[in-house]
Amino acid sequence: MPKTAKKTKAKATRETVKKIVSNAVAAADPSNAQLVARREAAVPRGVASAAPVYAKYAENAELWDVDGNRYIDFVGGIGVLNTGHRHPRVVAAAKAQEDNYTHTSFQVVPYAPYIDLAEKLNALAPGDAPKKTLLVTTGAEAVENAVKIARAATGRPGVIAFTGGYHGRTLLTLGMTGKVSPYKKDVGPFPADVFRAPFPSKRDGITVDDAIIGLKNLFLTDAQPSRVACMIIEPVLGEGGYEPVPFEMMQQLRQICDEHGILLIADEVQAGFGRTGTWFAVEHSGVVPDLITVAKSMAGGYPLAGVIGRADIMDAMEPGGLGGTYGGNPIACAAALAAIETIEEEGLLARSTALGETLKARFAEIGARSAPYRFWDIRGLGAMIAVEFVTDFETGAPDAALTKRVIAHALQRGLLLLSCGMHGNAVRVMVPLTASDAIIEEGLAIFEASVQAAIAEG
Repeated sequence: MPKTAKKTKAKATRETVKKIVSNAVAAADPSNAQLVARREAAVPRGVASAAPVYAKYAENAELWDVDGNRYIDFVGGIGVLNTGHRHPRVVAAAKAQEDNYTHTSFQVVPYAPYIDLAEKLNALAPGDAPKKTLLVTTGAEAVENAVKIARAATGRPGVIAFTGGYHGRTLLTLGMTGKVSPYKKDVGPFPADVFRAPFPSKRDGITVDDAIIGLKNLFLTDAQPSRVACMIIEPVLGEGGYEPVPFEMMQQLRQICDEHGILLIADEVQAGFGRTGTWFAVEHSGVVPDLITVAKSMAGGYPLAGVIGRADIMDAMEPGGLGGTYGGNPIACAAALAAIETIEEEGLLARSTALGETLKARFAEIGARSAPYRFWDIRGLGAMIAVEFVTDFETGAPDAALTKRVIAHALQRGLLLLSCGMHGNAVRVMVPLTASDAIIEEGLAIFEASVQAAIAEG
């Protein structure tokens, strides 16, 4: 499409959105302030929200609230919207499926979209061995099922997870999640036979060799290798700070698992489906895991998750041992197939790689220009990028307060951001891969202005 046509189409879309939002506001929908008050009375305080604004409409990488304010979305529903808000292909596929049936429960009357998606995921996952896929509803549910499958396949109970990893908020997944506040605070005890191994950390001076020594010491002190069913690791830490697993560590984990008959699970819930420039982040290391957990951007905004794994392992459970009432919902399956087609046909893997390079370069410029010696690290794979803030380079002390101020100033200026990291001092970027260069640049300009304001305020 010629650039002039693209600009005309974009302008027409923007005018349509403005009309929709203006009509909604004029129709006296509840305001942000009114919804805040109602929420406080109706929703538990444990369900926190990063922004005190309420969504009315969204399109690609933009969102409008109920008061008519526009925001550029660098959060993407916490990594769910690699294909953007309401991608036309995804929405059309979901609507078409709704015209046929919305639910039967695959355990009662099965349907083709589940099988179609399973076949597609089996083909996308790394490794030459035959694969099978279980579909469920949430990332935590996928992780729990992966552990259950691993235990059934090996006849062993033990699970090894890593410091800083995030695997969900159910009781078993909380046992694996390696960060106390806010997830694990005051809700223990957690399930037995879940062990924690160290994760490499430049901040804490923990090298890959140190982490591997720590894992081997764990075998000597607490986790008998012959009783360990699986190791689970995020190829890029999510809530833990967008820290990629060093490739040499992932390769050593594969060797250790093979040596002891332990299954390796790659938790790709946040990193999968193009966010790092490959279908799955683990592919960067050349390692083939035994099981992969998926969710988030797989279905372009619809609730869907799954476990992909070697067929012999996936078949370890007896019939009836896997599943769930809503698992593999047909509308979500149709949306997922459309989202995957979108990633393929719009070249979003390459887009992620290029976008990541742009973001790293621009963040480096912004740090040098607007906040010297405050950007401790700019890291990530593909477009899964984080900027970590510190008080100064000499001490490298985490600056969570500055991070909060940057996010608050960005919200005031129309940019949605979210923090992460063990100390809450990193801003992560999950902007839709479909976002235009103009939107990206507008968002980065707001980010820099927010950094400047936060520095001046502090």
